[in-house]
Amino acid sequence: MKKGIFFGIIGNLFVGFQPIVANSRPQSLDALIFASMTCLIEAIIFFPIMLIEIKRKHSKRDNHTSSKEIQLSVLQNWKKNLRLLLVIGVIFGVNQLLFFVGYQYAGAINGSLTQKTTVFFSLLFGYIILKEKITKMQIIFSIILFFGLILAITQGSFNFLLIGFDAMLGVLILLGMTCLWMYGHAITKPIFNRNEATPIQMVFLRNILSAIILISAYLIFFPISNFQLLLIPINAFYYVLMGSVYGAGLVSWYFALSYLDVSVATIIFSPTPIVTAIFATIILGEAFTVFHMVGTFLVILSIYVILKQK
Repeated sequence: MKKGIFFGIIGNLFVGFQPIVANSRPQSLDALIFASMTCLIEAIIFFPIMLIEIKRKHSKRDNHTSSKEIQLSVLQNWKKNLRLLLVIGVIFGVNQLLFFVGYQYAGAINGSLTQKTTVFFSLLFGYIILKEKITKMQIIFSIILFFGLILAITQGSFNFLLIGFDAMLGVLILLGMTCLWMYGHAITKPIFNRNEATPIQMVFLRNILSAIILISAYLIFFPISNFQLLLIPINAFYYVLMGSVYGAGLVSWYFALSYLDVSVATIIFSPTPIVTAIFATIILGEAFTVFHMVGTFLVILSIYVILKQK
């Protein structure tokens, strides 16, 4: 429990800092190239971690199973799920792009709160795809969650026209991203159930495939000469920082999962909007109001009750 909480606290810091890095990047780095490089950096981070995991798996097996046989087994499982992996690569690649566009318009605080609707979409896709049950209490607190979100975003007016078109567009983009993100996780779960990939392998695969897809898309719409932007030191600093922070958040999440149940780990990670609000106020100059505070409390409370029921 202590180790799980420790990694949860570390993970809160990394996840809470992600929107700050996203909205601080130089204007010359558009969302598409920034998303491409973020996925590539994450893949580079997780590649050695995946190799260590495979090596540990070999050490736990009997002496009759060679390291080469285990590697072939891993590759065969990937090949078996190739079409699904490509779909997952597209989903998480698009999601990474929507992440930067959404936060750019919505702002760090509102964007972070919007992302906490993952628990609602988890229930929705769990029910539709995985045939999981939903209780009345979960439905009630899903409504309270959205009430808290709307309260915070509209600053208590509940009038979406007052928050501006850009902010509303950003919130809608992030809602779509969150929905797509949870759908990607829902279709990934059967692979884990069949033991055909581990979470670490899946993070590496989805990021390397997303990077390839996004870089290919960039080459279609923009000239190859634009890649010179990546050599500018300040640009390189930001996409390496973004990939590192995002990757560190994922590593912390999986370490927390190794010591805690999924529901408990998710609850521990729920205060990330508070961390984002602190960083956004200090670094980006965003205002954290009383309505943000009450909305955040309602969102975190809803996450706790929904997951406690689950």
